[in-house]
Amino acid sequence: MAVTSLVPDALYWARSSKYFEGKITVVQVSTIFGAEPDYWTLALLGTDQHAMPDDFEFIGPAEHPAKYPLRQAAE
Repeated sequence: MAVTSLVPDALYWARSSKYFEGKITVVQVSTIFGAEPDYWTLALLGTDQHAMPDDFEFIGPAEHPAKYPLRQAAE
């Protein structure tokens, strides 16, 4: 999956050798730094950190269970 096909606020299964010891995790496309794709980052769920999309290999979309609200780390 290419970075250009990402959707803002969507959740994706991804992995990175730089984060989470290379284990597969769920990340969320964030527009906190700007709405244009060049400014998108990935919110690393369960932390207060953001990472660059190029640092990750995307495996596929992750479904958000509507029954459970997604809370940010600062909440």
